[in-house]
Amino acid sequence: MTEKKLHDLTDAELLQVARKLKATAIMNAVLIGFVVGVLVYSLMRNKFGFLTLILFFLAYKLINNSKYNRKEVEELLKERNLK
Repeated sequence: MTEKKLHDLTDAELLQVARKLKATAIMNAVLIGFVVGVLVYSLMRNKFGFLTLILFFLAYKLINNSKYNRKEVEELLKERNLK
């Protein structure tokens, strides 16, 4: 199945992508907060272990997993007067 380009999406599909991006941004913020908390805890306990490195790697992969650019989606929503 091929991915549609952002400009080829219908209005309903574009609104759905915008909602997913918003939810993803919230989850990314929670994940970053969790990783920072683990990092602070590790530094306070004087242990920077393998678990911390795994969490950083997972956070990086999840944050950079977006198909569409948020700014492009917002510009297209304004262009189509959907928001």
